Amino acid sequence: MRDASKASIRVRTWPGTSVFRDRIEMQTQSTMNQKYSLVALRLLLIAMTCTVLGGCHDGPMYGLKTMNPYYTMWAWKKDEALGVTDHERLSQIRSLSGQIAEMPEKEQDFWADHLERIIDTDPSPEMRFHAVHAASGLKSSQKSLNLIEKGLGDESIKVQTACCQSLGVRKEPEAVQMLAQTLGSTTEIDVKHSAIAALKNHKGAMPTNALRVILEEQDPATVYLAMDSLRDVMDQDLGNDPKTWIAAIDAKQSPNIPGTESADVQIAEKDARSLK
Repeated sequence: MRDASKASIRVRTWPGTSVFRDRIEMQTQSTMNQKYSLVALRLLLIAMTCTVLGGCHDGPMYGLKTMNPYYTMWAWKKDEALGVTDHERLSQIRSLSGQIAEMPEKEQDFWADHLERIIDTDPSPEMRFHAVHAASGLKSSQKSLNLIEKGLGDESIKVQTACCQSLGVRKEPEAVQMLAQTLGSTTEIDVKHSAIAALKNHKGAMPTNALRVILEEQDPATVYLAMDSLRDVMDQDLGNDPKTWIAAIDAKQSPNIPGTESADVQIAEKDARSLK
């Protein structure tokens, strides 16, 4: 009887213990799988975030890499092994632009040929932009204005505005004429504003008349810029009313301009007196 009881106890307890152990193992395995899944999901999210933030093959936080002198030197050496870099070319043209005005004219003539090739054929608008600025420092009026005139026909608005700025530095009457022609022909508002601002560095009737035409336009910003330039051209401040400026300019115009009615009358009176 005792043995049977023991046997029955073994039968009731051993299977239950096995089932309980299996359940524990299954729960443990399930928990481990969930943890692995969460870790994998987190790694995937981190990888996707790095890809989005990176933006290029250099990966995220590229700016921090450039702070490392070794990384910077290695990167430039790798690029320079393939040829002259755009960074180096821009550095050279900027240096030339700042020094060319102080060079002897013979040395300027040498560099003028290089500037012409850059303006004519260089694919970089930034290089052509700096080449035009360098051309404004040439002692030869003809070479300087010819290079600037080439730049005015450039497809880049940035290069065209640089030409207007360069013409503001030049003192030749041809420079004023080119600015006036640009005002009458360009459809780009940035180029027009650059030409208006450049005219303030010149004096005389030509820049005054060119700016007077602008005073009759409808754009308030353009008209205001023209009045600001006229303050320097005419050496006076007539306020911010374009009608006041127009009246003052018209009053300064000579009444004896050939071809006008008053001039023809005076010529006729002079001829009549000579016949007497």
